[in-house]
Amino acid sequence: MTRTIPHFVGGSLLTSKDGRFGDVYDPSTGSVQARVPLASAGEVRRVIDDAEAAQPGWAATNPQKRARVLLRFLDLVQKNMTELATLLSSEHGKTVEDARGDIQRGLEVIEFSAGAPHLLKGEYATEAGSGIDVYSMRQPLGVVAAITPFNFPAMIPLWKAGPAIAAGNAFVLKPSERDPSVPVRLAELFLEAGLPAGIFNVVHGDKEAVDTLLTDPRIQAVGFVGSTPIAEYIYTTATAHGKRAQCFGGAKNHMIVMPDADLDLVTDALIGSGYGSAGERCMAISVAVPVGDETADALAAKLTERASQLRIGPALAEDVDYGPLVARSAVERVEDYIQQGIDAGATLLADGRGLTIPGHEEGFYLGPTLFDHVTPDMSIYREEIFGPVLVIARAADYEQALAMASDHEFGNGVSIFTRDGDAARDFTARVNVGMVGVNVPIPVPIAYFTFGGWKRSGFGDLNQHGADAFRFYTKTKTVTSRWPAHGVRDGASFVIPTMH
Repeated sequence: MTRTIPHFVGGSLLTSKDGRFGDVYDPSTGSVQARVPLASAGEVRRVIDDAEAAQPGWAATNPQKRARVLLRFLDLVQKNMTELATLLSSEHGKTVEDARGDIQRGLEVIEFSAGAPHLLKGEYATEAGSGIDVYSMRQPLGVVAAITPFNFPAMIPLWKAGPAIAAGNAFVLKPSERDPSVPVRLAELFLEAGLPAGIFNVVHGDKEAVDTLLTDPRIQAVGFVGSTPIAEYIYTTATAHGKRAQCFGGAKNHMIVMPDADLDLVTDALIGSGYGSAGERCMAISVAVPVGDETADALAAKLTERASQLRIGPALAEDVDYGPLVARSAVERVEDYIQQGIDAGATLLADGRGLTIPGHEEGFYLGPTLFDHVTPDMSIYREEIFGPVLVIARAADYEQALAMASDHEFGNGVSIFTRDGDAARDFTARVNVGMVGVNVPIPVPIAYFTFGGWKRSGFGDLNQHGADAFRFYTKTKTVTSRWPAHGVRDGASFVIPTMH
């Protein structure tokens, strides 16, 4: 019998009674392994009811005690890492080792969030005026929500939940319906760590659930990661309903390869970042920009050889470089882009279509695909493919390469590989992209810096994790205080107060 994945509401597993469900596949075999409920608006509102009831008590808990819950949660996740990584792989399709990395990058933000007592401190000024002190305090917003994608079913929920919970908010998570089991398991571990019931909730659903979160007046802030059209929709809808919103969308991350770069190092970097997790990463490098034809010819030859050696197979296998894509529709979408590239005149150096794995013929597999002579007018250059497709777009010189990365509508991540410190320094200063790597293939900042792209890759004023996250999930209250001596009166004043 196919298992049914529950919601997690008010500290308990909750079976949906509204009767709408979606299928959860095993990408390695193509078979249905579970069904997930698609919450109605009424169910979502009941989740918000529980969160709203629980939040004041959690906000009144001092930050040190809230931080200790996060520390206990860290320990529990580490103890259950193998179970969580295997569960994640079975629903997403990424390898178990890659799933461990997914979880670990989420835990790093939980570790950072355990510093909440320091991060929530306000400011204090004595004698700002005669006998007047001024101080500020950071207070939680109330109930906040996150809508997270399939490609990082542990990392991104934890990026959102850690700062939100540490700051004293109640949290409602709407994870992807494609791989929903790990978020529910994380909710159970939070409860085991001592988090009060109702503070971390998981509700599954589709657009009906999302729209309810975006329009319910009790939700004070919404975080999202996904495609740019949906990010823009969520940002505009949430803000139109008076909510804070931080929404991160698509990417087309470039790697500039200078003529002095170590091409063996570059090839390793491109193979790992372009094809890892079947290319289903918002930080995947999908465009290699070699400077000069000599560099491009040499790089194309090395990438073609290495791509032919990649091992693709079931997610739980131990000897594969990457596993299947998350869904059959994802394979069909990527294959359509490959055909668009061929039709546009790009040179196809490696074709991943038609890959079958013995014993797993119905799985959602796609081999590594590599294009050369790609130009900025082609859809495979302009649009996010989100699959194991790497394109080579040649640049005549450094300035053209810089312009290609800077002029693209997405401004998520970019890297430059070079031995020249002057070139690297100039590039980091001038490139119009939010996250930059120097000889680093996946420029994801560590947890105590912030993560966020520019242009069409990000909507909102504050980024994920780092200090920005605590600014996003709190509101600042400023108090001006005076304690005059008993019986002293200044009389009424009709002018604006000043500090002099």
